[in-house]
Amino acid sequence: MQFLNGLQPQHDLTYDDVFMVPNRSDVASRLDVDLASDDGTGTTIPLVVANMTAIAGRRMAETTARRGALTIIPQDIPVEVVSDVIGWTKQRHLVFDTPITLDPLTTVGEAQVLIGKRAHGAAIVTEGDRPIGIVTESDLTGVDRFVQVRDVMSRELVTVRDDVDVVGAYDTLSGTRRRLAPVVAEDGTLVGVLTRQGALRAGLYAPALDADGALRVGAAVGINGDVAARATQLLEAGADVLVIDTAHGHQQRMLDALKAVRSLDPQVPVVAGNVVSAAGTRELIEAGADIVKVGVGPGAMCTTRMMTAVGRPQFSAVLECATAARDLGGHVWADGGVRHPRDVALALAAGASNVMIGSWFAGTLESPGDLFTDETGRQFKESFGMASSRAVRNRTATDTAYERARKAMFEEGISSARMYVDPARPSVEDVIDEIISGLRSSCTYAGARTLAEFHERATIGLQSTAGFAEGRPLHQSW
Repeated sequence: MQFLNGLQPQHDLTYDDVFMVPNRSDVASRLDVDLASDDGTGTTIPLVVANMTAIAGRRMAETTARRGALTIIPQDIPVEVVSDVIGWTKQRHLVFDTPITLDPLTTVGEAQVLIGKRAHGAAIVTEGDRPIGIVTESDLTGVDRFVQVRDVMSRELVTVRDDVDVVGAYDTLSGTRRRLAPVVAEDGTLVGVLTRQGALRAGLYAPALDADGALRVGAAVGINGDVAARATQLLEAGADVLVIDTAHGHQQRMLDALKAVRSLDPQVPVVAGNVVSAAGTRELIEAGADIVKVGVGPGAMCTTRMMTAVGRPQFSAVLECATAARDLGGHVWADGGVRHPRDVALALAAGASNVMIGSWFAGTLESPGDLFTDETGRQFKESFGMASSRAVRNRTATDTAYERARKAMFEEGISSARMYVDPARPSVEDVIDEIISGLRSSCTYAGARTLAEFHERATIGLQSTAGFAEGRPLHQSW
C-alpha cells in the first residue's frame, strides 16, 4: 500500500479519513478476484465474527462458515457448551441450511416464534423424518394462536434431491415459482432446506472447510484461570482457530497465556490481542501468536476511549501493526470500527488478513439474542460490549456477591444497545453479500486478483470530513 503522491500523514487516521484511488486494471470481472486469506485460518472471504456473546453462536457459526467466513465462539460460555456448538457446526451440511422443523400438532403461536429465526420465514412440517408440508409467515397471519400448523400448512410440496447441483436446484425453484424447498435424500427423509438465494450463493461462495471437509469454527479463551486446560478442551472439541482474547493484549498475562497455549503444540492458528502498536504486535508474535488482533476502542459497543483515553484510530493501527507482523512472518486481524463495506476494503488494503466484525452482525437473525419489536413495530436485538457491566456479571456468576459488585464497577462498554434488523437485509448472509460485493469491486479498482495484490497495489489518499460526506449517497433529492 502507498499513500497518494507520497504523502506522509502527520496524525493517526480512521477509516473515514482515507479513500482509495483507482489504478489501471486488467481484472475483467469481480468474480476473477480470489478473496481467500493466507493466514492459515481457511477463510475464503476475509471476514471473522467477533467473539461476543450477543453475536457469535451456533447459527452464526454455521451460516458464516458456509459462505467462507469464520465465527469465534466467546470465552464466557461454559466449555461444555462451546464443545457442543463446535460439534454441531461441523455436522451441518455444506450447501443446505438447517431447517426449522415442526410437528403437525405444533400451534401457530409456537410456530410464529420459531419462524422469526429464519430470514426466509418458513418452517418444514414433518412426520418422522419426512416433510409433509411447509408453513410460512403469511400462512400464520391472522390465524388464531392455538390453531395447529397441520390446518394451515401448504401440502403442495416441491422438493429438491440432495444430490442436485445448485444450478439445477435454482432452476427448479425458479420454474415452480417457489422461494424455497425441502431437500430430501433418496429415501425421502429431510436433509435440509434450500432457498433460491441460497442456491445462488452456493455458486458464488466457497465454504470454509477443515481437513476433513467440515465447516470451520473458532473459539476464544481468556488470559485468567487455567488457560492451558480450557485451550486443551477446545482443541479436543475440534476448534479450528484459538483466540486468546483480552482488551489489553500488550501485558504479561497475555504473554504467559501464549506460552501456556504454545506448550500444548496446537496444530491450529493461534490469535492473540488486542493491541494497536508495532511493539505490542512484535511481542505477541515472538511469544507465539500466529495472528495478532488489532483494535482498542473502535467498536460500537466500546466506551474505552471515552472512559480511559486509551486507543488509536483504527486505520493507522492496522497499517502499523500489519507492517510489523509481516516482518516477522505473522498476520493481523482488524478488529472493530467497520461500519461500511469501504471500511473492510480499507482494513485489508492496510494489510489485515481478515476483518473482525461485531455490532454490524448483531442486528441479524442469526445472532443468538432474542428478537424484540419496538413501539413503532421495528424489530431489533440487544447487544452489549464484552467489557460492560452486563458481560462482567455473566463472567463472574460464580463469584461472591461482593466480588461481583466490585468487578462490575469497572466497566468499559455499553450494557444494552438496540441493534435494529434491516428489513432489506435481515440475515447475516445479506450483510455478507453487501460487504463482499463492495470488496470485490474495490479489488478490481486496484487491479488486484488476490488480497496480497490488493494490499500491494492499493493507493490511499487523505480526505476532510467534507470529502467523506461528499461520498455518501442521497436517498432522496435535495
